[in-house]
Amino acid sequence: QVQLAESGGGSVQAGGSLRLSCAASEQYYTRSCMIWFRQAPGEEREGIAAIYTAGDSLTYYNTSPKGRFTISRDKVKTIVYLEMLNLQPHDTAMYYCASAVGQVCRNWWTTENKVWGQGTQVTVSS
Repeated sequence: QVQLAESGGGSVQAGGSLRLSCAASEQYYTRSCMIWFRQAPGEEREGIAAIYTAGDSLTYYNTSPKGRFTISRDKVKTIVYLEMLNLQPHDTAMYYCASAVGQVCRNWWTTENKVWGQGTQVTVSS
């Protein structure tokens, strides 16, 4: 049973772009805060961006990649996207989709009380 399934990762050169997708089962998507995290080797898992899947689809961003990354959702399918532009080697990490099921995006950047996907690897070479 699919809960959260990420796709779209890969290897790119610096300056390149990728679009990650997170296909979610409806129960983990509806009226929930959907979040993208990333984790580089030896580092803690870091919240990148979040979107609330109802109403005006409010979005939230970590200051670090803001301006280069854009989170969005498909309003027909239960999919959340992360558009990543001008990728740099320090963006290399495993990228995870998470759901704060049935919750608004308060404290979205924390790793507690989330349902997680398996992750998709992004590797950026210089």
